[in-house]
Amino acid sequence: MTGRRRFPDVGDPQDPNGFLALRARFLESLRIANRSPLTVETVSARLRPFLLWCSLKGLAAPAHVTREHLAGFQEWLFRYRKEDGMPLDFGTQRLQLGAIKLFFKWLVRAGILLFSPAADIEYPRTGYRLPRSVLSHAEVERTMAGADVGTVLGLRDRVVLEVLYSTGVRRIEIEGLHLGDVHWDAGSLFIRKAKGDRQRVVPLGARALAWLERYLSVARPALSTRQSEQALFLNKKGLPLSRRAVSVLARKLLRRADLTKAGAAHVFRHTAATVMLEGGADVRYVQELLGHASLLSTQVYTRVAIVKLKEVHAATHPGARLSAEAGPPPGTPARNGVRRPSPPGPNRV
Repeated sequence: MTGRRRFPDVGDPQDPNGFLALRARFLESLRIANRSPLTVETVSARLRPFLLWCSLKGLAAPAHVTREHLAGFQEWLFRYRKEDGMPLDFGTQRLQLGAIKLFFKWLVRAGILLFSPAADIEYPRTGYRLPRSVLSHAEVERTMAGADVGTVLGLRDRVVLEVLYSTGVRRIEIEGLHLGDVHWDAGSLFIRKAKGDRQRVVPLGARALAWLERYLSVARPALSTRQSEQALFLNKKGLPLSRRAVSVLARKLLRRADLTKAGAAHVFRHTAATVMLEGGADVRYVQELLGHASLLSTQVYTRVAIVKLKEVHAATHPGARLSAEAGPPPGTPARNGVRRPSPPGPNRV
């Protein structure tokens, strides 16, 4: 909701008790508390739809908001449809409501309100959703092959996908990469603009490093317009490649591959985690790679990585194999559609 459709700021910034002025003070309190710039930016974006909704309802200040208003906004979130006609998933709705709850909690703590009308908000149940799209290695190769590496922008797009697939980083982490973040001798990448300000170092495969070297020698010099720019990936104007642009290029190449699978940049993160688990990686190493604060977030991928699970199941479960003693039920159809004969009974020869 904070991505494709952008909600404008509304209200009077000169009103000290209005939404805009108080939101600015709230965001400054987050900075003082050493919250990461990304956190501040994200909270600000999540508040915008609520502020716009309040403006449309004639609510100019937080003091005018009641529990009933918040219940109405929660219903609006539930009924909201994105540009593609799909509803907001419950995880997104929960994040929107969480930002509002945090905002009103600060208003009470700052002495601006006596109580928070958001204190009793009940979050929708979410659970851990399985990734909607995961690619096979062959599908990844097919997608990457769609980039025209004979052009500057096509080469850049291919390299962005190589890095996404090799490291499983988020699109915002691609946006934050600097030239000095590539550790060539160690074969690793320093992630500076990470979620929750949890910086980390991730391995970068030899193939991704080779493509990255080609990008830096051929494409980036052609895109660069000023020597002082330190961003690793640039757009056609020589400016840092934005997270939105990363999604656009990934979605374009996925559609070009005609895989009938929806998604964009995050698909490569899902895929990187899944193929590693299928290859036998310990889930805690995958957690470190992805930068998950909780192992529960990483364990979602263990439900997707069914191939390795099937191999272990077949090798260790005594009931997973056919044998002379315990075959299929009598009359079970064969895979080719031919009905298997019933085994001889005790009185048959």
